[in-house]
Amino acid sequence: MTPITIIGAGLAGCEAAWQIAGKGIPVDLFEMRPQRMTPAHQSDRLSELVCSNSLRGTGMHNAVGLLKEELRRCGSLFITTADAHAVPAGGALAVDREGFAEQITRSIDEHPLITLHRQEITEIPDDRIVIIASGPLTSEALAEKIGALTGQEHLYFYDAIAPIIEADSIDMEKVYAASRYDRGGADYLNCPFDKEQYLAFVEALCQGDKVVPHDFEKVVHFEGCMPVEVLAERGEMTLAFGPMKPVGLRDPRTGRDPFAVIQLRQDDKHADLYNLVGFQTKLTYPEQERVFRTIPGLEKVKFARLGSMHRNTFINAPACLTETMQLKGKANIFFAGQITGVEGYVESAASGFLTGLSAAASYQEHNFLSPPLTTALGALLNYPVTASVENFQPMNITYGLFPALEQRIRKRRDRRQALADRALADLDLWFKAEKQ
Repeated sequence: MTPITIIGAGLAGCEAAWQIAGKGIPVDLFEMRPQRMTPAHQSDRLSELVCSNSLRGTGMHNAVGLLKEELRRCGSLFITTADAHAVPAGGALAVDREGFAEQITRSIDEHPLITLHRQEITEIPDDRIVIIASGPLTSEALAEKIGALTGQEHLYFYDAIAPIIEADSIDMEKVYAASRYDRGGADYLNCPFDKEQYLAFVEALCQGDKVVPHDFEKVVHFEGCMPVEVLAERGEMTLAFGPMKPVGLRDPRTGRDPFAVIQLRQDDKHADLYNLVGFQTKLTYPEQERVFRTIPGLEKVKFARLGSMHRNTFINAPACLTETMQLKGKANIFFAGQITGVEGYVESAASGFLTGLSAAASYQEHNFLSPPLTTALGALLNYPVTASVENFQPMNITYGLFPALEQRIRKRRDRRQALADRALADLDLWFKAEKQ
């Protein structure tokens, strides 16, 4: 049997490989690290999480919570591993990123039908089914080949990574533990600001030295991962209504909400590391150390990792792909993950899950049974191929992508619960049929 080739062993590539192998089909999985590293990754482990350890909300009031539950019901490697390495994060699912990546790597290494190749791919095979899941940090050589295949000008945006700090360097006398509105327990450490401290911090962010992009690079930030200093430049109160919003985070020492707050979220199972929630940055390294040490409680903080900024690449999926994630005019080529224009860890894994099933169906000469549009998986699969060709941008899963309910429900929380109930009922029927 000729194996299916998968290029890229990130979240999408590993999930696609797992699903294909589960159908009894051999897989050649290629990963260029450590032979060639990216600007964001730090290890050679598969599915390494680089921006954050958070997989976002768990409740059904949030579409990503529904997407995780759908993947859970369908036997996703990604969500099974994430659940096994969860760390406290209030109403979110966050993971010990090292344990998560180690288990994914071990699962792939030990699967008898998956062969992992540690080498960079610069030529795309033409004699077999290929899934391109090279992610937003696709190498230049491979990007050129993808550009030649798609015939489309590549779009790209800048993604920014938040700093990670060492827990024992935090001044615990100045921070307090709480989750917003006490949901899920006191899982976050909170650095409170009074008005004077807040305004001084915003000014420092705005005046701090930033990493300057190359002249040939157009700066297009993804709105959902905006560098904190770019947000600060929009107005002095922007952060207070955004990532530094204090509402629902009452300081037990004062009995009231602070003027603004920065939350620290546990980043590893042993609570040795914390990351600054919503503080992706393109400040230079010296400026990060200077500015972030003005945060109350972090005056003497030690950084385990400073923030950084890198270029993310994605194809113009509506112009290039069919509804089965196949390249138009070249049915043996599939795409999966962030390079297709889905955004977020969970969405990338879900894209790999779907593309893996689609490629397996093609290999076995079956028609791919797409999940219903009423499901999060179906809505996610539908978005990249039906969006505007002229204004295509990466997208997280959102209930706005779902078909409306037949019955009008006024309260948003009740409406979203109804959408989730409908989705899970339709998903169970679809997955039962897909397995036959």
